[in-house]
Amino acid sequence: MRKLLFLLIISLIIIFGLSIYSKRSTNNNQPANNLGEDYQLESKDAYPLTIESLKNGEYPGSDLVVIETLEPGSNYSRYIAYYVSEGNKIYGLLTVPDGQQPEKGWPAIIFNHGYIPPKEYQTVEKYVAYQDGFARSGYVTFKPDYRGHGDSEGEAVGAYGSNAYTIDVLNSLASVKKYQNVNLGKIGMWGHSLGGFLTLRAMVVSKDVKAGVIWGGVIASYDDLINNWRRGSFTPPPTIPQNARRWRQVLIEEYGTPEQNPEFWASLSANSYLADISGPLQLHHGTSDTSVPIEFSRKLSDQIKALGKEVEIYEYSGDDHNIAQSFNTAMQRSIEFFDRYLKD
Repeated sequence: MRKLLFLLIISLIIIFGLSIYSKRSTNNNQPANNLGEDYQLESKDAYPLTIESLKNGEYPGSDLVVIETLEPGSNYSRYIAYYVSEGNKIYGLLTVPDGQQPEKGWPAIIFNHGYIPPKEYQTVEKYVAYQDGFARSGYVTFKPDYRGHGDSEGEAVGAYGSNAYTIDVLNSLASVKKYQNVNLGKIGMWGHSLGGFLTLRAMVVSKDVKAGVIWGGVIASYDDLINNWRRGSFTPPPTIPQNARRWRQVLIEEYGTPEQNPEFWASLSANSYLADISGPLQLHHGTSDTSVPIEFSRKLSDQIKALGKEVEIYEYSGDDHNIAQSFNTAMQRSIEFFDRYLKD
């Protein structure tokens, strides 16, 4: 009896060991990201960074609440105002033209600034000359600070590993639409660098952006952002959260590389949804831009043209990321472009 019981125990141990070995062998045959095809598709749909996630979201914004009146511009008034985005008060610089308001309200431009360390950012210090150019030309302008920037509530989680800043921009759009001085059908969007990335995402999600202008924009697909974009001299400040600094590593560890999982990475890219772009787009880029490759703008221009959509591109020989040498020319072209599509 004891011998029979001993043999039974040995048999069970052998069967259990073979089962564990079989599972390990099966797992070793999975892709490098350890996700099967069905799980990848399900995760893509649910992942909050996808364009579809943005399209399915709600962006009610709020009233723009003016909290401070600033020294006026040459022909416009300036204010610090805030709106609400996902429960956070987001501050920004609001300008309103002086003079006789058009019957249906002023055209407006949402102004998306580029990367500035969030703790160093101040509402009235950066992009003053840029915003002034549009404000003097008869536009209501609003430059949202994004969450975690300056006095804005929330955490500065970064633009590329989270849709948080894009959500802030879409809520700013909804808030500007509520402002009594604005023509609801004449709202454009301007973006520089990181702000260009946000502008393009907003334009494939919302039909309310009637025209867009992007300077030196991070406007490539995620495949290109992973493989063809490194700022060698840039060291992220330690005040930026780890997940914002390590977005490439975090996403690759979970979903594999663009080569291993192209469908997932395409689902994150506004470039995959250019058929949905809400209006004409104008691109500006310096040929000596060391922060963002000019190829990003060239490729996007080609992609939009291939779809039969309206796009203009201007290159500035020897100019930098801020298009500093040709600033006046780029600004004039930008204003004329918005005038063409946002003014009667």
